[in-house]
Amino acid sequence: LVMLHGWGMNAGIWGDCAAMLANRFRLHMFDLPGHGRSASIEPFALDTVCEALAQQAPERACWLGWSLGGAVALECAARFPERVSQLILVASNPRFAVADDWPHAMESALLEQFARDLTGDYIATINRFLSLVARGAPNAAVLRELRRVVAAAPPPTVAALQGGLSILRDADLRGRLRALRVPVLCIGGERDMLVPIAALRELAAELPRLQVHEFARAGHAPFLSQPEQFAVAVTEFLQ
Repeated sequence: LVMLHGWGMNAGIWGDCAAMLANRFRLHMFDLPGHGRSASIEPFALDTVCEALAQQAPERACWLGWSLGGAVALECAARFPERVSQLILVASNPRFAVADDWPHAMESALLEQFARDLTGDYIATINRFLSLVARGAPNAAVLRELRRVVAAAPPPTVAALQGGLSILRDADLRGRLRALRVPVLCIGGERDMLVPIAALRELAAELPRLQVHEFARAGHAPFLSQPEQFAVAVTEFLQ
C-alpha cells in the first residue's frame, strides 16, 4: 500500500493509522519531493512528481493519497495503470478549484492568497493552512497532531509548496478519474472545509466503479480524528 501525504506535510502524518494498516499491508509511505526528508525536484509538477515516485514505488500496489497526495496518486494511476491495482482518494478532489461546471471546490482566490503569502512568512502560511485542515474535527487533538508532524521533520521547500499550490489551483483530473479502470474509494469528512463532501457524492453518482465512505464527525483529515474507523474502511475496500 503506497501512501502519499498532503500539501506542506510529510509521511509522519499517518501515525496511528499506519500502525493499524501495517498489520494487513506492506506500507510504502513516501515524502513527496521537497517535503520531509525527500530531495527536491524542479519543477514540482504532477508529471515530475509522478516520475520521481515511480522510481521508488513497488511494481504493483494499491495507492492511497490524501488531499494533494490524492491528486498525485490519481495522476500516477492514469500514467502507470499497470502499477496501480486499486486507488483510495482521501479528502481529495479531482478539481480542487471551483469552475463553472464544478461548484464543489475551493475558491481560486484562497489558493492564490496562500501562494502570495509564501513569499513572506511561509511558516505562518502553513500554520494558517493547518487550521483549515483541522476545522470540522471533533476536538483540538487533530490540530495539535498536524503541528507536531510538521515540526518533527525538515520543513518543505518553498518551491515544493508553490508547486503544490499550483497543482491544487490549476489541475483538473476529472477526465483522468473517469477514464480509470480500477476500483476507486473516495473517503471524505462531512465537515471538510477544503473538499466538500458534495464533490464526492457527485462523483459517486456519475461513476459506478467509485465508492464513497463518509465520516460524519470529521474534517479534512479523517484518519487523524477517527484512525480506527479509517483503517477499517481502507481494509474492507482492499480485501
